[in-house]
Amino acid sequence: MGGGGEVTAGDLAADDITALDAIALSRAIHARRVSCREVMQAYLARIHRLNPRANAIVNLVPDGQALAAADRCDAELTGPGGRHRGRSGSRGWMHGLPQAIKDTGQAAGLPTTFGSPLLADAAAAEDSLFVARMKASGAIVIGKTNMPELGLGSHTYNALFGRTPNAWDESVSAGGSSGGAAVALALRLLPVADGSDFMGSLRNPAGWNHVFGLRPSQGRVPAFPKPELFVSQLGTDGPMGRTVSDLAALLSTQAGHDARVPMSLAAEPRSYVPSAGEAKVNGLRIGWLGDLGGHLAMEPGILEVCEAALARMQAAGAHVEPARATGGAGGAGTPVLGMPPEALWEAWLVWRRALVAPNVAALLAARPDARAHIKPEALWEHDQAATLGFDTFMRAAQVRSALHTHVVTRLFDRYDLLALPVAQCWPFDLQADWPKSVAGRAMDTYHRWMEVTLYATFAGLPAISVPAGFHANGRWPMGLQLIGRPLGDAALLQAAAGYEGLVSEMLARRPVLPATRAEHMPPPIGRR
Repeated sequence: MGGGGEVTAGDLAADDITALDAIALSRAIHARRVSCREVMQAYLARIHRLNPRANAIVNLVPDGQALAAADRCDAELTGPGGRHRGRSGSRGWMHGLPQAIKDTGQAAGLPTTFGSPLLADAAAAEDSLFVARMKASGAIVIGKTNMPELGLGSHTYNALFGRTPNAWDESVSAGGSSGGAAVALALRLLPVADGSDFMGSLRNPAGWNHVFGLRPSQGRVPAFPKPELFVSQLGTDGPMGRTVSDLAALLSTQAGHDARVPMSLAAEPRSYVPSAGEAKVNGLRIGWLGDLGGHLAMEPGILEVCEAALARMQAAGAHVEPARATGGAGGAGTPVLGMPPEALWEAWLVWRRALVAPNVAALLAARPDARAHIKPEALWEHDQAATLGFDTFMRAAQVRSALHTHVVTRLFDRYDLLALPVAQCWPFDLQADWPKSVAGRAMDTYHRWMEVTLYATFAGLPAISVPAGFHANGRWPMGLQLIGRPLGDAALLQAAAGYEGLVSEMLARRPVLPATRAEHMPPPIGRR
């Protein structure tokens, strides 16, 4: 960003500030082209203008508190001409960047509600590890981002804060569970965003809001504090960005071993931000899983949009083909994932209810009337787990292990990446709780329409959602899910950056804010 000659703070207008990608904004701050206070003022103004309708950021801190934090960041930076204005200089690349934390994460002093009325006043006493790392890099936490109640269901609504509409069409879902994060990012209410992913919760909302969302490798972003540290590995925190580089920079901050987290991965000796020479798709071998031979219900147009994105990669030198496994036990008739997809689904249900039920049980034990304040889908998970035995869980664990072994030895022996759509339907009616049918097929659970996301999660693999294109109506984005090799986060990001360079015109599209959004904006929400 900073070119030659002396620069002064204040030469960027507010709209220019929020239009900058996160890394470019960081460079502008460090070059003193703009102050941290001016950055905070620009973002707060945009939040107050758009968030009452977007409902993406909740529990926003008072303006004075956010601006005071920005002033402290300014005081720490070295001023123009080398004159030191504080004691320590820059804290890191996020120095002075406003950040709102997904409401699954703890930020000291702010409530961690999980979108539940039962936790409305559950103020955090300490930061989650990934939040502490972002703060150490200079981020200023200004609030939380909205999510579904207890993070269940890829549709952001709850009785505490209400529904978060899609950034591109207010009549449809933003996805979830990191829906508030994705919308805040798409509408430029935040420079980057964090989220978490259990069943596509970083991938689905990113795909539906035309941004990038990464589910890191299992253990890449360690979670602490948590009541259980060995088994609960299906969910992971991770980054979102409007560019691959921004996302990768945030991953570089979030990732790294922590001795308190037994499954955490050792830090890699490099930034995850791809260099220009690393960002390429030429020579990549990509296996297209599509709808798994018709197993996955898929609304019209989704496969075609994703195949068009893959065709761009193929034109740039990637080799793309329908995925098929290399030789081994089972022969030519073996399903591409090594077993019937329905067997994977049944094993997934066991793992999911085993991990969700204890969280629901803790709420039920908190007060006598708790059951009346918990969404039916969460109660269903809890009640289904009541008869779950250890033998059943271990059989499901064996299925999960078999999936991992097959994918690693039979698919990644042939391919560098696997590809799938990021959702099986287009963004649906905002007022619906979940789609009861997809492409004429009944959905037998509240999350069956997101079955497409479970394979990367269940196998512990990194997966990124990249913008693939739009519905024929031009308003509904769709993402392409790229799944990388075990621990292959860096290579996956390099491939995503290579793809990003092929679709710059599509990525330049921005949500259209209708005149009614500005002219009939409700008064700003109360600030806590």
